[in-house]
Amino acid sequence: MKSPVPNLACMAVLLSPSAMSSSFTAPARFGRLASVASAPSDLALLRGGGDATMEPPVATGASYSSALSSVGGGGDVESEAEGVGPGAPPPGLLRRLLPSFPWHELPNYLTYARCLSIPVFVALSYYPSEFPNRAPILSAIFAVASITDWFDGFLARRWDVASPFGAFLDPVADKLMVSTALIVLAGRYGGAVAIPASIILAREVGVSALREWMAQRGKRDSVKVGMQGKVKAALTMVSITLMLTVPEGTGLESVAWAKKALGPLGVGGAGAGVGGTGWSWMLGPSLLMLFASAIVTVTSGSVYFKAAWPVLMGKE
Repeated sequence: MKSPVPNLACMAVLLSPSAMSSSFTAPARFGRLASVASAPSDLALLRGGGDATMEPPVATGASYSSALSSVGGGGDVESEAEGVGPGAPPPGLLRRLLPSFPWHELPNYLTYARCLSIPVFVALSYYPSEFPNRAPILSAIFAVASITDWFDGFLARRWDVASPFGAFLDPVADKLMVSTALIVLAGRYGGAVAIPASIILAREVGVSALREWMAQRGKRDSVKVGMQGKVKAALTMVSITLMLTVPEGTGLESVAWAKKALGPLGVGGAGAGVGGTGWSWMLGPSLLMLFASAIVTVTSGSVYFKAAWPVLMGKE
């Protein structure tokens, strides 16, 4: 019997991007002015003013910015030269090695890459017909796309380069990737995946329409993403990543509880048993997580509609 340690190590690598993409981490805040609140007096001391109690000169506008640059090594000037925002931290190793690279466009490039991965994902799901490593490759593509969902937003906030277009395209690319993977898996496993997938997709359409409608009335903040929405996103992405690792031909008969509870809903070829080869044992846990995601989808969606109900009824 083969040791499960290598398989578990690979799974940890695949799952970490999906979990990170759920945006559990707090927004990056890299303002420099807060750390230099006493900059005028400190500057006076650095320039040779021996009396720490002397009245600091009033620094405004360009003079204060130039003073910060003279002490901090010109970080703001370098940031402006690279195209990143004024709140960006000093350049790291990569930004110093590749100063001509358009780093301020990298968050958008990652979003574009996620969009371009969708047709690649669909094509590899069906072609070529004989593709022995299809399952791990599809899972890896989805996992990498998931980490870009987290990474592009993190970089945009860190480098102070958030743009309206990026704010629009980022959630769209996320929903397109998730919906495409759910449709592919529903075609593979039938109603066992189609039912929770339809619940998840219906909620996404409804909540997206609700947010757009509330934004037109200047009340979008009342339906902003909450903790339940982040939990739903994490469960959905992790369950999809797990399910994509299951080899082709593995049916619901490989999971005892699924065969009894979901057997009439499932399709697929004869699969290996629970103790079979490969990742066939992942089908059961991934199905449980997908149904849990569908439940959280309903509860989180109800929270948004409850918050918007007074506006929907014309009471506000």
